[in-house]
Amino acid sequence: MSKLGRVLVVDDEENIREVLSNYLSTMNYEVVTATDGQDALNKYKKGEFDLIISDLLMPNIDGLELLRRIRSIDNDVIFLMITGYPSIETAVEAIKKGAYDYITKPFHMEDVKLRIERAFEKKSLREKLKTVQGFAWALLFSIPLWLILGIILAAILK
Repeated sequence: MSKLGRVLVVDDEENIREVLSNYLSTMNYEVVTATDGQDALNKYKKGEFDLIISDLLMPNIDGLELLRRIRSIDNDVIFLMITGYPSIETAVEAIKKGAYDYITKPFHMEDVKLRIERAFEKKSLREKLKTVQGFAWALLFSIPLWLILGIILAAILK
């Protein structure tokens, strides 16, 4: 059975990385872990990950800075922020900077699963919308072309 996607789990707490990694593996995701933001940036390459789950407070590069740097490289990857120190301000800032969602510790695995599924559904819908928009533009440009060809053909057949 093929994997559902690649996930990068970033947290300075080993037990959190391990719990999330094991759980996501049972959900059929391929998981890579990183100990902090710098380690995550070293492992990250555009298009190689479908989802990043990152802690907010970490040494070296924190979650918000990691999010900012990832967004400068890739706008398509889903980014979930987790923290043990929740505040309205950091939640709003994370969402403004491009995080899909904000999860507080301690978290329930079913809640994490639900948020991941919702994020992937939203991404899938966005990709389908882009495809439909592409078809709409193609039609919009092709209709005048066919009208011109019809006029030329009618003139030739007279």
